[in-house]
Amino acid sequence: MRTFLRNTRSRVRPAKKCENEISARSFPQFMPAQGNPLAKLRVLSTHLFLKQRLHPGLLEFAARSGAQAVEIFAARQHFDYTSREHVAELATWFRSNSLEIWSMHAPLFPDHEMGRAGAPPVNVLHIEKSRRIDAMDEIKRALETAEHIPFRNLVLHLGERYDEWSSRSIEYAQTALEHLGAFAHPLGVRLLVENLLSEPTTPEHLVYILNSGHLNSVGVCLDLGHAHITTGVHDALATLSTRIVSVHAHDNHGMKDEHLWPGDGNIDFPATVETLNALPTPPAIVLEPGYSLPDAPADLPDRIRQAFDRLN
Repeated sequence: MRTFLRNTRSRVRPAKKCENEISARSFPQFMPAQGNPLAKLRVLSTHLFLKQRLHPGLLEFAARSGAQAVEIFAARQHFDYTSREHVAELATWFRSNSLEIWSMHAPLFPDHEMGRAGAPPVNVLHIEKSRRIDAMDEIKRALETAEHIPFRNLVLHLGERYDEWSSRSIEYAQTALEHLGAFAHPLGVRLLVENLLSEPTTPEHLVYILNSGHLNSVGVCLDLGHAHITTGVHDALATLSTRIVSVHAHDNHGMKDEHLWPGDGNIDFPATVETLNALPTPPAIVLEPGYSLPDAPADLPDRIRQAFDRLN
C-alpha cells in the first residue's frame, strides 16, 4: 500500500487524482461566520490524559494550567460517552465552572482498549457498508452527549492511515458527512474534518470533498503535526485557509507522528502562528501533546502554559 509521507528534506508527489477530478481551487471558498467570540481560544485536548478516566479533577487541572477550554477525546476508557453516570458527572461540573467545552474528538475505536482486544477501528470510508454504518453509529453515540455536555464542534477522522484516494472514498466521505451533519445540527454541533496521514485527507483532497459535496457547514481542524509529515504546514495553511476553524497543535521531526510539545520538534511555529493570526477569523488553538511523554506531573502546568504562550 502507498503511504503519503515526506521527510524533512524532500516532499513526495501528491497522490494521483481520481478520474474526472478537478482542482479543489476551482470551487468557491468556504467562508466561516465572522466575529466568532471564541476565536483563538486556548484549548487543551484531554488526549494528554488518555490513559486516565476523565474526571472533574483533570478538568480543574486544565483550567489551573491556563486552558480556557477543552477538547474532550471520546475514547471509552477515558471518556465513556455510553455511560449515563460518566456523562452526568462531567455535565454537572461544566455547569458550575467557567471552562468552555470547545470540541469533542470523535471516537477512533468502539471499545475500552483502543482496538488492542481486536475491535475494528471506526472507519467511515471502509469498503464494507456494514462497517461504515457501525462507524457512523458509534460517532452518533458520542454526538448524543452534546445534549448534556454542550460542545460546539466534533473533530472527525475520514478513514484510516492506508485508505486510498478514489471516487469511492469521495462518495463514502460525503455520504458520512451529510448523514452525521444532519444528526449533529439539531444538537448545535458543527463537524470539523481533520487532515491525517492518508491520501483522502490531504488538505487539497479535503477541500475537494467539502466543496464538490457542497458541504458548506463543515469546517476543518488543521493538525499541524500531520501537515508537517505530509504536505508541509505552509502548503496546508495556504490550501485550507478560511476553512480552518480549529488547530491541533503538537510537534514532530517530520518523520512520524510524535505528538511532542510545540518547540520540541522542528515545525516553524513563529511563521505558523503569524499565518494563523492573519486569517479573517483566527482559529481556536487546541494543544494536543501525547499521553506518553516523559514529563513529570508536577511539570505539566508549566509546559502547558509555555506551549500556549508559544502559540499566541
